[in-house]
Amino acid sequence: MGLTSEQRDQWDRDGFIILRRFCEPGAMPALMERVNEIARAADCGDDVDPCLVMPEKALAAAAEPEMRLSKIFKLARQEPLFNAIATDPRLLDLLTDLLGLDVDNFLSQFIYKHPGALGQPWHQDAWYFRMEPAVQVGAWLAVTAATPDNGPLSVVRGSHLEVVHEDVEWDERPEAGSFYVEIQGVDTDDETVVLMEPGDLLLFHSRLRHRSTDNESDRSRAAMVYHFAVAETEGYIAPNHDWLPVLRDGTPV
Repeated sequence: MGLTSEQRDQWDRDGFIILRRFCEPGAMPALMERVNEIARAADCGDDVDPCLVMPEKALAAAAEPEMRLSKIFKLARQEPLFNAIATDPRLLDLLTDLLGLDVDNFLSQFIYKHPGALGQPWHQDAWYFRMEPAVQVGAWLAVTAATPDNGPLSVVRGSHLEVVHEDVEWDERPEAGSFYVEIQGVDTDDETVVLMEPGDLLLFHSRLRHRSTDNESDRSRAAMVYHFAVAETEGYIAPNHDWLPVLRDGTPV
């Protein structure tokens, strides 16, 4: 099906679209259960390769292994539940309209944001990716609800039309996430808070300015996030990248 004309207009104007109930809400607990299994295995010293786990500095004293984590990377290739989302034909149809006929999933990460976890300041994903062609697409799947007080995303509509902002400062909070930076000197008064229910999907442009706030609630906010690029993309390849072909000549791989 691909994008509707309304969705295409919104993408061009705002730099993001939301697809409500893209996945069945009842399927989301299985994703959480699987990443928790990986977190516990890693905590026991088991080999969870190729997955990479990243600790949440603010929650280092938590009792459960999964409560001490911020992210788990590299899930799309070998984990069936997460591969199924990355290769969902409905998603690939949308990506064809946004990126073309040859597409890779180069980054997959499960993001925990447990109570007490810090948010990420205003940034553009393109600042980190440093790739050519310079447009990538993020797919942010709500595994749990994103509510006003549990650290939802905020975006600035239309900011994908801006350049990649190079005037940034490193986040110097002692418990900030690794490699967090904050864009300087740009007005963010017009931010839009993106509230989501389990199964909702946010597609967003890599230059879209966005942030998340601290989780001040007693509920976790979890999301599975994929980033896609055209297959011939060149540039910086980070250790948490895993280039998985998902489309060739418009056909699922």
